[in-house]
Amino acid sequence: MSASHSSTPRFKDYLELHFIILLWGFTAILGKLISIPAVELVLYRTILAAIALAVVIRFKGGSFKIGRQNIVKIVGVGFMIAAHWILFFASARVSSVSICLAGMSTASLWTSLLEPMFTKKKIKPHEVGLAILIIIGLYIIFRFEFDHVVGISMALGSAFLAACFTIINSNLTKTHAPATITCFEMAGAFLATALFLPFYRTWMTETGTLQLAVNLWDVLWIGILALVCTVYAYTGAVRLMQKFSAYTMNLTVNMEPVYGIILAWFIFKEGEQMSAGFYYGASIILFSVFLHPILEGIRNRRIRRLQDSLPN
Repeated sequence: MSASHSSTPRFKDYLELHFIILLWGFTAILGKLISIPAVELVLYRTILAAIALAVVIRFKGGSFKIGRQNIVKIVGVGFMIAAHWILFFASARVSSVSICLAGMSTASLWTSLLEPMFTKKKIKPHEVGLAILIIIGLYIIFRFEFDHVVGISMALGSAFLAACFTIINSNLTKTHAPATITCFEMAGAFLATALFLPFYRTWMTETGTLQLAVNLWDVLWIGILALVCTVYAYTGAVRLMQKFSAYTMNLTVNMEPVYGIILAWFIFKEGEQMSAGFYYGASIILFSVFLHPILEGIRNRRIRRLQDSLPN
């Protein structure tokens, strides 16, 4: 464990970390439980999360002053997040939670392939190999679950966007407080969704009207989604990053699709049953995702040993 962490993680820290990952895996299920469409859902989620984060920042004595240019940039990232969430929830709605999470599990490797384009880092051979393995897994799923092509395509698009804004955020957090960044991003995501509504209402709804009316169950699920799965889970993860190594965090986050698929099966049962081909393909993808941080750890240890062996 790196000495830079504030303290050694305790058992309850491990429990909280897995609980947060469980919540992230639960978001696709909430998207299917909530009766309103994906666009209206993202509208409510983003405004509630933005307000709640603003209250948290103000309560903790944080600052919103980061400069007009930075605000414009961060709000722009929020536009990307809005598209990511709309595709994510729409994927779960038109196909299944399992299909959605199988596609979303490619986000970490999309990140590893895209990062060299944004930074000066070199492409790593093992990451190319894992990407090929993921393509094989996706091919198997497409072959056996052809009826869900639209759903998994949406999930892949959502994962691609997640990789893009994760790379951008990794640079933003070097100079600004993560909670402040997220607050402006949620505001940007709300703005993007609101601006999208006229086009969406005219061209993408059957009745030409928005479904903004919610029932009592929707109020509960949207509240959990915005406040528990977004605000609490995010701030909790940032706090735990001070105790866990990046390797441990990345390895644990890979459990998100596993938890989500298991929860979906228990909640929706027959509605989440897939062909054997789906589970073969999903297993290959998840194996690749789990293997990535392990290979990365081996590579980093080799580099450190090589550096230690060089004369000073």
